[in-house]
Amino acid sequence: MARATASTRPPGRPRSGVDATVFAATLRTVHELGYAHATVDRIAAAAGVAKTTIYRRWPSKGALITACLLDAFGPAPLKGANREEVMSSAIRWTAAKIGEAGIGAAFAGVFTDAVNDPALRQILASQLQDPYRLALQDALGEPENRVLFFIDVVVGTLLHRMGMTGEPMADADVDALVEMVLRGLR
Repeated sequence: MARATASTRPPGRPRSGVDATVFAATLRTVHELGYAHATVDRIAAAAGVAKTTIYRRWPSKGALITACLLDAFGPAPLKGANREEVMSSAIRWTAAKIGEAGIGAAFAGVFTDAVNDPALRQILASQLQDPYRLALQDALGEPENRVLFFIDVVVGTLLHRMGMTGEPMADADVDALVEMVLRGLR
């Protein structure tokens, strides 16, 4: 009887693409059902994976959403010949990202959960905010407290508009936000 040859693939389910599949399902589920109704069970079902697959990678819905947002945003494209151009491009990029389907709702929802969850606040601060804060500090030559203030003003304003209207901020209002923040930068 012939022996089966050993597989070169490790045992278990292939992992390539699982994160991307889960992230896409997360944003789709948040967009369709809202943050509160986008449970890990529903996200797993939409992704076609077991709930345990999600919990092996992320310990909570908040950690999953944070990782999903970080993936959706990617690195900040801080472009420009001077500080004002860098800040302007960062604000416009942030506004465009928050306006993408599911992202604004996911962002606002995870922030709301973090109000009463110190562990989630730590995840948000260290994994989502800090990389962008550090990049902006470096690009702008501004101290941490000032960059954090700019982040608060921009993200807070964009999420407030999304929460109040259900729509991303209109381009004319993004232009006004850019001008307001640039005055503070000068």
